[in-house]
Amino acid sequence: MKMLSKFKELMWFFRDTYRSRVLIFKLAKNDFKTRYAGSYLGIIWAFLQPVATIAVYYIVFEVLKLRGDSPVAVPFILYLICGIIPWFFFSEAWNSATSCLYEYSYLVKKVKFRVSVLPIIKILSALFVHLVFIGIIFILFAAYGYWPHIVNIQIIYYLICMICLVFSLSLFTTAISAFFKDTSPILSIVLQFGFWLTPIIWDVNTIPVPEELKYLFKLNPMYYIVAGYRDTFIHHVWFWHRYVQTPYFWCFTLVVFVMGALLFRKLRPHFPDVL
Repeated sequence: MKMLSKFKELMWFFRDTYRSRVLIFKLAKNDFKTRYAGSYLGIIWAFLQPVATIAVYYIVFEVLKLRGDSPVAVPFILYLICGIIPWFFFSEAWNSATSCLYEYSYLVKKVKFRVSVLPIIKILSALFVHLVFIGIIFILFAAYGYWPHIVNIQIIYYLICMICLVFSLSLFTTAISAFFKDTSPILSIVLQFGFWLTPIIWDVNTIPVPEELKYLFKLNPMYYIVAGYRDTFIHHVWFWHRYVQTPYFWCFTLVVFVMGALLFRKLRPHFPDVL
């Protein structure tokens, strides 16, 4: 009976989300438009900081040569953007989704509003920028003479993977943030460590550690995403060839989602009282 009750709660969660699909898209568009409203550069700020970050890493690790040999036979800038661009989306979406209850507290306090859609709104808002950066990846690869390949189509698959992962994680952190206001700054620190623990600038096969320890880095679900983006654009390897990491990633994401959804639904009635 207890398992049946948990299953029903998850079904209610999916039902509420599906019924709010039109509202989600409208609020996501509005969130994207208003985020930079009032600033002189407007929406340009959504791209300026990521581009500046890429430029800094390119100068440090390619121009100044403060790194080892390139792990692949493509220009370093192409290797870099395939790792750092998905990380930009992941970190921005997770961070903004975590604090969404405070930003939309006036909606949370409405009795009939489905609070579960708020993390999705923030994720979709970040997705608009990420789609532009995916276009930039194609442009840069073409500029270096690497033309589109049939494997590039699986970018859709890895994009779905990343959305599912960040949504599952944000259910946890969003629910907790309502009761523990330090969640967002703690998450920012976690993301800083996560950036360097994910093979974005470095390659897991070149680090001087025993082979057994290298598998610990592959337990990071973002390793699967970053490696997938590079498989898509550089190595031209289909996702089903990662026959160990693919089922691991989806099992990890599913477990986190189930636990996060149940926690979110359990704490949701108390959100208006603590915000």
